[in-house]
Amino acid sequence: MEHTTAFQRVAQVGNLTEMPLNPLEQQVVTIFLTVLICVVGIGGNIMVVLVVLRTKHMVTPTNCYLVSLAAADLIVLVAAGLPNISDVVAFWIYGYTGCLCITYLQYLGINVSSCSITAFTIERYIAICHSIKAQFLCTVSRAKRIIAGVWVFTSLYCIMWLFLVDTDETVYTNGVVVTCGYRVSRSLYMPIYFLDFTLFYVIPLTVATVLYGLIARILFMSPLPSHLSDREGGGSVHQGHTSSTNRGNKGAIFARKQITKMLLVVVVLFALLWLPYRTLVVVNSFLNPPYHNTWFLLFCRMCIYTNSAINPIIYNLMSQKFRGAFQNFCKCDWQHEEKVAEFRVPMYYSVIKDSSRESNEPVTEQEEVSGQITERVTVADEDRSTFICS
Repeated sequence: MEHTTAFQRVAQVGNLTEMPLNPLEQQVVTIFLTVLICVVGIGGNIMVVLVVLRTKHMVTPTNCYLVSLAAADLIVLVAAGLPNISDVVAFWIYGYTGCLCITYLQYLGINVSSCSITAFTIERYIAICHSIKAQFLCTVSRAKRIIAGVWVFTSLYCIMWLFLVDTDETVYTNGVVVTCGYRVSRSLYMPIYFLDFTLFYVIPLTVATVLYGLIARILFMSPLPSHLSDREGGGSVHQGHTSSTNRGNKGAIFARKQITKMLLVVVVLFALLWLPYRTLVVVNSFLNPPYHNTWFLLFCRMCIYTNSAINPIIYNLMSQKFRGAFQNFCKCDWQHEEKVAEFRVPMYYSVIKDSSRESNEPVTEQEEVSGQITERVTVADEDRSTFICS
């Protein structure tokens, strides 16, 4: 379909000079860094999505938000990173439709990633600071509804970019250069940039700063509050059961600290890696002409791509659950089923023996606790056995 409306710009005659080309060293550096970051980021984010969706014990409210973040980062890398490779060599080659779609997807991925970070920050705050309410508020089904709402909201919000961008053609003596830019003047799209800056950078970081401060006060204070340190074991009359429960509570508290630290690192990296680009936009809104140093622009782009690629690495380094799930996904250890089968033999014997008791024969405390542990281990093994590598 040809666009012959007033919005479609006609070719403009340049200064009848040769078309400007990016320096060779800039092309080499751009292509190398972009390919490296995009390959690592796309592979890592795909693994995050697959690992969470295919492993039962990984399907938690927090991980649902991380899947949303991974999907958004994939969009950023595919819609912003990969087109940058061709753009630095041959200018814009995707036409008018590509200009609209790629711009839309770029802002969609950026905005969804910001909203996902805000969502899991609020979820962590409720889970730690309001643990009673968290049992009803922090559920997988609610997380899925919130994620669906985030994607619908950002999809509708980003529609405005379809009306703000256009292709532009400039004629030179040795060819025509096509660029994908804005069809409105700089003074008109600056308010939109500031709206994006406020909604998807300032507000999320402000919320994260306040909530993580409250989380740190609760989670890292000494002594711990009673609802965290004695949440499940309080009131037990059996010393052995109390000791095992306390050990379980310590393990749960350690896991909470671990996941909270990991998510805090994700937020900090988001703030730091987006800071150069956001600062440039703010500064250029007051400069005339704007600052467009090619190497600094390249640095800003690489920071954005790195932010979308680094999260799976953070999960692997800071989360034992993710690290183990990634290892299972990569190794495809088929011997696991044989080990599970061997390990289950005495467990099934124990269950059969217990069930063969007469109804009037009492069950000792030690056997009762042993039966509880047997049941939990069996269920855990069943969950692990559902993870099948392809």
